[in-house]
Amino acid sequence: MSEMITADLVDLDLSAETKEAAARALAERMAAKGRVTDLDGFLADVAAREAQMPTGLDGGIGIPHCRSEHVTEPTLAFGRSAAGIDFGAPDGPADLIFLIAAPAGADDAHLTILSSLARQLMNADFTSALRAVDDATAAAALIRGDESPAAGATGAAAPPATTATGATTATGAAPAAEESQESQESQDSVAVSAAASADTAAGTTGERPFRIVAVTSCPTGIAHTYMAAESLENAGRAAGVELVVETQGSAGFTRLDPAVVAAADGVIFAHDVPVRDKGRFAGKPTVDVGVKAGINRSTELISEVRGKAERGEVTAGAAPGTPVERSGASGEGYGTMLRKWLMSGVSYMVPFVAAGGLLIALGFAIGGYQINKAPSVMDHFVWTQADSWGALLFQIGGVAFGFLVPVLAGYIAYGMADRPGIVPGFVGGAISLTINAGFLGGLAAGLIAGGVVIGIQKVRIPAALRGIMPVVVIPLISAAIVGFLMFVVIGKPIASAQKGMTDWLNGLTGSNAVLLGALLGLMMCFDLGGPVNKVAYTFATAGIAVASPSDSAMKIMAAVMAAGMVPPLAMALATTVRGRLFTATERENGKAAWVLGASFISEGAIPFAAADPLRVIPSAMAGGAVTGALSMIFGATLRAPHGGIFVVPLIGNPFLYLIAIAAGVCVTTALVVVLKGMRKQASADGGAGQGVADAPIAPKAGTTEPVAA
Repeated sequence: MSEMITADLVDLDLSAETKEAAARALAERMAAKGRVTDLDGFLADVAAREAQMPTGLDGGIGIPHCRSEHVTEPTLAFGRSAAGIDFGAPDGPADLIFLIAAPAGADDAHLTILSSLARQLMNADFTSALRAVDDATAAAALIRGDESPAAGATGAAAPPATTATGATTATGAAPAAEESQESQESQDSVAVSAAASADTAAGTTGERPFRIVAVTSCPTGIAHTYMAAESLENAGRAAGVELVVETQGSAGFTRLDPAVVAAADGVIFAHDVPVRDKGRFAGKPTVDVGVKAGINRSTELISEVRGKAERGEVTAGAAPGTPVERSGASGEGYGTMLRKWLMSGVSYMVPFVAAGGLLIALGFAIGGYQINKAPSVMDHFVWTQADSWGALLFQIGGVAFGFLVPVLAGYIAYGMADRPGIVPGFVGGAISLTINAGFLGGLAAGLIAGGVVIGIQKVRIPAALRGIMPVVVIPLISAAIVGFLMFVVIGKPIASAQKGMTDWLNGLTGSNAVLLGALLGLMMCFDLGGPVNKVAYTFATAGIAVASPSDSAMKIMAAVMAAGMVPPLAMALATTVRGRLFTATERENGKAAWVLGASFISEGAIPFAAADPLRVIPSAMAGGAVTGALSMIFGATLRAPHGGIFVVPLIGNPFLYLIAIAAGVCVTTALVVVLKGMRKQASADGGAGQGVADAPIAPKAGTTEPVAA
């Protein structure tokens, strides 16, 4: 840690009264040493991390931290406050404050060292020594591990043995200087060590100790992850249990040896981000809590999991979880889960839309707009005729389009219930096509299929039948129930609603069509590839996913694609004409945004929106609305659901279509340049009468730090 903290980064008389002021005071020391390039940008990242979860810990410790693009190298600053500063800890203010700054791309070695500090903070001798030290140089040496705590406890400042990937054992400790060597050991050595320790205990006492495996993780994966691991290990040693921790931190992780997991009597999850491969721990007594509970209540958690094991309880937390649960955050509400279920289906459907739609569009381009009436290429195909090749592409695309609704329904059910949901979901989606219920029917079928499977899985099944449940019983019963509901109960009402929506689209003319184009443009540019964007895109593709789409449906598709191209193209143009308003990283992103925007990849504007959402997103929405409305006014049509400028030859009124895109790009560019220029001027004016130290810290709205792997 010699490169991370020096005496210049230590303030033993920190006079700040708030956590924001404390973070600024310590960050200014980092900036003075060239470790932080943009003080306000870095502090915004610190504040954004603090907004996710307070960083105060019991015992008078505050650890504000973040990963930021404004940090040049991993850096640690330490401050000691006589009055104490509130960092949100349950037991009151913190007097020991550690500001941890990691670059956005920090390497594993540096992150491992930072994790060592986090572990030391769980050592009472270490924190007592920091409270007693009276010299900044000595404090820095103590934190680096160059000096032992004044209390003289053997190994007090040393973190436990840690593998390079984050698996740690509760038996033994290694000095900090040996961390790098220990980090090279394979995970097999962890498993062997755990097993050997268990065998030794068994031979001594006549029975093997209680075995626990634990997983810890936090949003940043730098501090809380490893502090929870250390706390659990210490509590495990005190309780006489065999405890092995898998730390899923920023430096990555290696899965615990399957033999260690299989031999465990209980599981503890202390996490604020999803546990990777949670299914490995299925069928065991499990305690599932936030990462702070792993730090503050480790002894209670061990007692709780032992109690569950004695009672034979296997909680739902040990189940593998659905695909959406495995990718989500803990504690999400039903509204969030519903959105993710729907997005799961849409994300799997989009490749079919792109492939099928582009093949159909190419078929029309080669064979003309009567190609949809061509006979099957199985009956008539001439190698030398363009019409035959056009028919071939059109018919392949039609087959691909035929999967849209079944795939949508199948993977909505998959997101809800994992693989058992696929069969009833696909069956329900296919029935939706059969009864002309379209995309609305597919949405309903997917949700019903997932719900039916979840219901079946909750029924207690004799052990003899469990082996055939996933391959026979669940597919049979769920497909029958979903089929009955789609054919007999809800199919006709949904088909009627689908027909009504189609008729309404076909009847759109004049101002109604223009307003719809503007609305779709706003939606496409609101979250740049997110749920709102996907709703508009799915709405458009639903209209052209038929053999003979209506003129209104093709106009809607054209408006949606045009609006979706505006944000990245506008950001690219803005970084070109007013580069001084953007950071060097943003200017580099602007070069890539030209290609992304031209290819209809709205996500190309996300880096700009994340960095400055209050200026970029409204500007993008304004330009998108202008483009969507103009596309409708010009009567541009599009049969392909994707492709950007590469399918312009397939667009009706292509010249006016490009004018609509150019107009929206100009509007967004102008607004972004004006708004950013106003901010820069305001900053310059404010800086004349306000010192840097007095400037307030405000979270950079919409900015989140990377989630630990």
